[in-house]
Amino acid sequence: MGVGTPAAGNDRLILLTGASGYVGGRLLRELEKGSYRIRCLARKPEYLEHRTSAATEVVQGDVFDTASLAKAMEGVDTTYYMVHSLAGSGSFQENDRIAADNFARTAKEAGVKKIIYLGGLGREPGLSDHLASRQEVGKILRESGVPTVELRASIVIGSGSLSFEMVRALVQKLPVMTTPRWVRMPAQPIAIEDVLRYLVAALHHDVSESVIYEIGGADGISYEGIMREYAKARGLKRLIIPLPILSPGLSSLWLALVTPLYFRVGRRLIEGVKNPTIVQDDTAREVFGIKPMGIAEAVRRALENEDRELAETRWNDALPSRSLEYHWGGVPFGTRLVDSRQIEIPCPPEQVFLPIQCIGYGKRGWYRYDWLWSLRGFIDKLIGGVGSGRQPRYPYCLLPGDVVGFWRVEAMEPNRLLRLHAEMKLPGRAWLQFEVEGGPQRSVLRTTAIFDPVGVWGLLYWYLLYPLHVPIFKGMLRGIARSACQVEGVFLSSIGKSGMEM
Repeated sequence: MGVGTPAAGNDRLILLTGASGYVGGRLLRELEKGSYRIRCLARKPEYLEHRTSAATEVVQGDVFDTASLAKAMEGVDTTYYMVHSLAGSGSFQENDRIAADNFARTAKEAGVKKIIYLGGLGREPGLSDHLASRQEVGKILRESGVPTVELRASIVIGSGSLSFEMVRALVQKLPVMTTPRWVRMPAQPIAIEDVLRYLVAALHHDVSESVIYEIGGADGISYEGIMREYAKARGLKRLIIPLPILSPGLSSLWLALVTPLYFRVGRRLIEGVKNPTIVQDDTAREVFGIKPMGIAEAVRRALENEDRELAETRWNDALPSRSLEYHWGGVPFGTRLVDSRQIEIPCPPEQVFLPIQCIGYGKRGWYRYDWLWSLRGFIDKLIGGVGSGRQPRYPYCLLPGDVVGFWRVEAMEPNRLLRLHAEMKLPGRAWLQFEVEGGPQRSVLRTTAIFDPVGVWGLLYWYLLYPLHVPIFKGMLRGIARSACQVEGVFLSSIGKSGMEM
């Protein structure tokens, strides 16, 4: 059965916890695709409601509040337990223990028929605190008397997975890495798509008593191997020098220097990689009939899915109008760097979109600082690129696949969206996107520059050119606004600095 495939019995009510997390959020989308009856438990429902479909119920509750748990479990057939306290305050082991005990007892009292839990791979003795806690949670759920399907996984490969993001941050930033012994500890990473397949399949797996299944990808590999696969997929050359020393404790301090964003939780994961996380019982593949992908495909799929999610992002929603006001250098979005600006224009969207359709063509050009665009094209031509001389097939009517200088039209939605993908020589990938929203009297135009740097050279390129973004894109916005208003003989006199949000 594929992920999200409807099946008999999908009218049962499912309670999903952890829907605001990485795996839980993706599981929610897959369950919604399968038209399952879903109820999500959330401490702050307002943070989750905009991510759910109209058919999904969101209720307020907390695993530390048994009264709210009892109410949330009324009429529930199956529950997904996707709660972990690794990033919380205090002892995460004690928090996990209390939360699991509350959940297990309440599920038993409410008559829940099955609990599905995603835990961590690893065998005794000598488990890290992190892995020992994950497995203790599974034991508490199994001993509740409610049949529990515990899926134990190794490293999850996917854009947004903490383990994957730590690997990516290290490989992106460090051309030369001195790696400790734990980086070569055997593991069996699994793609997020395969994890979701197992979680959905477990929903239809009839059990009369609790069971543990070990799940992993097709390849046994280490963190170092994952680093090499990621570097290969991104076209990066990395020198990895093994060291016989450097303990997980010292490594966590090293992580704080290189990837401070992931230090707080990542240090717990590093303490856990001293344990091999290899599937030793392959029963899950036989029971569920799932053939997991290998590491190369998993990394490739993670990057492809990230590209798709990026393309589907509506920056008018994702980045509030003033979100970049104090972010020199743009805002990180995964590995991407995003520089977005907007302006209000007293014209309807169809009128604003007309000059966007003419971008880069004829006398209008790029509406400001054309000489800078021409200079960039000249440099690109000198180093073997396409240059800036290419013109679209049908001026004033851009279509996907058309070329505009050193850009190619990747997506076009009339009167709403134009996205260009750069074909110039770059240490990375770049996009330029125009979004228009509004009503009969006023519109909001947002331009967004997106850059996916490759290695240190890519980051250097972005930050060296970033000071030019302010005059270029601010001038472009004003030029487009002026042209849009002139279509009906209206001029920009009504648009002052108060109408700008740069």
